[in-house]
Amino acid sequence: MLLKNKVIVVSGVGPGMGQAMARIAASEGARVGLGARNAEFLQTVVQEIEAAGGEAVALPTDVTDAAQCRALVDATEARFGPIQGLVNSAYNHGDWATTDVADPASWAAVYDVNCTGALRMAQACLPSMQRAGGGAVANVSTMATVNPFPGEAAYAAAKGGLNVLTRHMANDFGVHGVRVNAARMGWIYGAPVRGYIDMQVQAGRSREEVVGEITSRIPLGIIPDEDDCARAVLWLVSDYSKVITGASIDVNGGQYMAP
Repeated sequence: MLLKNKVIVVSGVGPGMGQAMARIAASEGARVGLGARNAEFLQTVVQEIEAAGGEAVALPTDVTDAAQCRALVDATEARFGPIQGLVNSAYNHGDWATTDVADPASWAAVYDVNCTGALRMAQACLPSMQRAGGGAVANVSTMATVNPFPGEAAYAAAKGGLNVLTRHMANDFGVHGVRVNAARMGWIYGAPVRGYIDMQVQAGRSREEVVGEITSRIPLGIIPDEDDCARAVLWLVSDYSKVITGASIDVNGGQYMAP
């Protein structure tokens, strides 16, 4: 098992890849602490994990609040012991607006979740990871930071900050035995993308046309499956990436290839 006997915290456990990472981490042997703002959804994920024989604890968590971040860490450690892995996937997209018309005043809230929220969670986990003898942080970023997509400026700028933060954290946390890496995600075939495709179909386009438009830009010719994307991120908190830190890994089927 990829994460056997590890204690992993996942923030931003929503209907997209967050729940997939939590579910798969548990199936790979981890005991999982789950955080998100939606308490009801969190409990459905916990129930699914437990029904499959896994172990999980959940606490409503807003990553813009340092006290709530620490509370999630404390609840996880109290239940399972010192934390060895953190996946930062809390998400705030902000307005869909191009930079010529975007409202700069709205960007601070986007940054506070996508970038500063990851720092709060990592700082909250650090003492526990030190008690564990080390650990790993995986920051979920986006391909839009390097391959612009119209309307994603606020989100991409915040995640771009996260990419830079990842390298600084790798440098600063390394002395504590903690690795920090980022995964730049592209299209992910899960609930959000299925909803987008359905919306386009309802507007009169054929499903084949919409899917083909997406996959024509992806060398593998597929929309990367949500569970496969989740596994790629979880690899970054596994022992198989034990000597990798400060890296940004592209998880997008080849749509963007880092130089």
